[in-house]
Amino acid sequence: MISNNITKMIGEAMKAHDEVRLSTLRMLSSEFNYEKIKLQHELTESDEQNVIRKEARKRKDAIEAYTKAGATDRVNLETKELKILQEFLPPELSDDEVIEIIDDSIKEIDAKGIQDMGKVISLVKSKASGVDGSKVAQIVREKLT
Repeated sequence: MISNNITKMIGEAMKAHDEVRLSTLRMLSSEFNYEKIKLQHELTESDEQNVIRKEARKRKDAIEAYTKAGATDRVNLETKELKILQEFLPPELSDDEVIEIIDDSIKEIDAKGIQDMGKVISLVKSKASGVDGSKVAQIVREKLT
């Protein structure tokens, strides 16, 4: 479980005086606690992965927004935080692997048009839980229209 290691990692970051890592790990620990309260049970590995993915997605969105605004200092900070969060996630699938899973899913449910988009996306997510939902939606939309 990731949450079990976070406390130890926070201590290591404090000793190393790594402020970005320390604040990111504290934030992650806090988010785990919020999720635990929300779900009203101990978090599973899958729950923890979902929390980390959600936080990583927030960082990606922030990087995009700060890049448009020209705030390079904030872009650098968000990028560092994102790299720390990605240490806890399995490697992302390549675009080719995602497209292959999408093609297989479309054939499996015999999707004919855009009305089947939701079914395809949910099947893809069940096959590859770590895949970026927005990327999947974009590719599925292109293939079904």
